[in-house]
Amino acid sequence: MRIDILTLFPAMFAGFFSESILKRAQEKQLVEMHLHNIRDYSTDKHRRVDDYPYSGEAGMVMKIEPIAACIEKLQKERMYDEIIFLTPDGELLNQSIANSLSMLQNVILLCGHYKGIDERIRSLFITREISIGDYVLSGGELPAAVLTDAIVRLIPGVLNDETSALSDSFQYELLSPPVYTRPYDYKGHRVPDVLLSGNEKLINDWKLQKAMERTKEKRPDLFGKQNDSD
Repeated sequence: MRIDILTLFPAMFAGFFSESILKRAQEKQLVEMHLHNIRDYSTDKHRRVDDYPYSGEAGMVMKIEPIAACIEKLQKERMYDEIIFLTPDGELLNQSIANSLSMLQNVILLCGHYKGIDERIRSLFITREISIGDYVLSGGELPAAVLTDAIVRLIPGVLNDETSALSDSFQYELLSPPVYTRPYDYKGHRVPDVLLSGNEKLINDWKLQKAMERTKEKRPDLFGKQNDSD
């Protein structure tokens, strides 16, 4: 998989992409991640990429030309399955979206900044708009990093245990059940005996019950979705 990220602040991704799962995915050559500085595509001698909105309101808007030039250059090199704009008014990211995006080959992520991007970019180039929550950040870099992590960890071979992602929270509209490790007894607080029983059916039944209890308590909205899908 190849992910191209268009940003005004490529240095923000340096540490994030060089650690943990994302580093491993690149070392295994399972994913390519390329950063593109939008300023490099500005024709302004000061590398300016923003201007005042026509409406006269406060704030600045990212100009169409540098973004369009970058996208068009990449499109000449390969076909893209999705060109995604990270924006608060996009569809809310969930596990189902991450699952589907992880099966694609080439994706562009556009990070907005300032007051937003010229609307013509959205109408001419963007194929999908995604939000990571109902709040506003300074730019799209953090959402792009979150989305990248959510996608890449699902690519076969990235995780050491390929079944691990299947048991994550939200995969079946349920939160994950409690998990335990050694020691068995910590100051009188013991691991549930069923997890040491070796009985796979009893363990799976316990996990499902606890996942449902936890979801109903902490995220009743997800619990309702799970019931609707039955």
